[in-house]
Amino acid sequence: MKNIFLHPEKSLTAKLIIAVGLLIVVGSFVFWYALLHKQEKDLVGIAVRYGGSFIDFVKKSTRYSMLNFHRAAIQQTLEDMSIAEGVSRVRIFDHNGRVFFSSQKTEVNSQVDKKSIACKGCHLEPDKSSKLLLNPQEWTIYKARDGYRVLKIIDPIPNEPSCYTAECHIHSSKQKILGFVEADLTLELLDKAQFRQGLALTGYVAIFILAISASLGIILYKLVSKPVSHLVYGMEKVAAGNLDHFIPIKSFDEIGVLTNSFNSMIKDIKAARQQQERFTQTLEAEVAKKTEEIQKTQAGLIQTEKLASLGRMAAGVAHEINNPLTGIVTFAHLMLKRVPPDSEDAEDLKVIIEQSERCAKIIKNLLTFARAIPSEKGKVPVNELLSRTINMVRNQEKFYNIKFDINLDPKNFVALGETSQFQQIFLNMLINAADAMNERGTVTIATRKITVDNKPFVEIEFTDTGSGIPDELQTRLFEPFFTTKPVGKGTGLGLSVSHGIVRHYGGQILVKSTVGKGTSFFVRLHLLEEQVV
Repeated sequence: MKNIFLHPEKSLTAKLIIAVGLLIVVGSFVFWYALLHKQEKDLVGIAVRYGGSFIDFVKKSTRYSMLNFHRAAIQQTLEDMSIAEGVSRVRIFDHNGRVFFSSQKTEVNSQVDKKSIACKGCHLEPDKSSKLLLNPQEWTIYKARDGYRVLKIIDPIPNEPSCYTAECHIHSSKQKILGFVEADLTLELLDKAQFRQGLALTGYVAIFILAISASLGIILYKLVSKPVSHLVYGMEKVAAGNLDHFIPIKSFDEIGVLTNSFNSMIKDIKAARQQQERFTQTLEAEVAKKTEEIQKTQAGLIQTEKLASLGRMAAGVAHEINNPLTGIVTFAHLMLKRVPPDSEDAEDLKVIIEQSERCAKIIKNLLTFARAIPSEKGKVPVNELLSRTINMVRNQEKFYNIKFDINLDPKNFVALGETSQFQQIFLNMLINAADAMNERGTVTIATRKITVDNKPFVEIEFTDTGSGIPDELQTRLFEPFFTTKPVGKGTGLGLSVSHGIVRHYGGQILVKSTVGKGTSFFVRLHLLEEQVV
């Protein structure tokens, strides 16, 4: 605790102790001074009261002798009274200040000092005028040679009827005051008692100040300095980066509330830092993931560009092949006219014509699908387009060992869209089904009318008998460049592009798959009308 007073300007407890200590010292001093002053005033009041009683006693003791004019008796009475403890002097004098009687014989017939209270207590200017004061002073206190105080008290002797009617009277009845009785009473006993009481009171006040200061110091140290020191230490720990530091709460006052708030703040800061660290780690993981995805996307784009270039080349090759096929068919028809209808040559020529026309049809469908046509929305007959797409792939090698189970609704459904884009969707579904079955199995194709949210849709189902898709991969099927096929077998864009086209026209694609049994894709397109076939 002593350390707090080494630099009081830096310690709240030191400032409080000093401030409150000074306040206690000043208050105690004021209380001490007021109490001593009040005590002295009370003692003087008591002394004056007893002094007045003594003067009355003197008057009564000398009354009989004065009425009978026994001067020797009066003088003897005053001398006897001066023997009493505390009585320094007693004397009687008249208006002119002449001492008639005194406990000290040497003062008899002497003159009273006009500068003393004997004269100045009544007269305004004793040396110049006989004018009296409005409020005569009846007593005063002065210090004797021995250092103790003396109470000088004066009281007039009134002219009573018994005085001016006595046989020996020498005063006129018009005279109001015959003289004065003056007594000097020592206050030695009172001074000693007051000194002892002053010392005791000073000791009590000093002990009180020391006790209060010590108690205040301990209380402030326990209630203020120590908790504040814990808070300062905690703040230093937190500033150094230690967010696990906890300050124990030992009170429920303002310091306790502040400590609780500090602990809560540290807890929130720690949680925020942990969240920030988790966010940073998540961000790093996301950046790494996105970087990997970008790399995969870049590789997929390169592969897509290759496929696009290959597609353009294949379309050019198909166009070039179409011209020789036209010539073959033409010359085959000419040769067919030159041979007998039932001959073997005629049969061979018919086979040539049939296969050439089949090749031409395949090339025509390929060119139609690959041709870039501006996208225009229109009415698309779903069943007819689906049948045409099936016929286009049926003659490809990939589908030689695949059986088509076609269950189209008798009604031809009409949807709003673009023919080539819908054909691309159907073609992607058929190719994915063939790849899922390793080009061997059964593809079920069906159309039906359904209602979703009170809206009519035509649903096209593509079901294969492949190996199925695991549940954890189904949510990623429509991501660009995501594929479960081996390298070189696919780009991962087919389902993504199809999903985008269907969503563009307000439809949706659903998938259901069971590992080991197969997969079903359901393409739902907005139904405009139903045409009866």
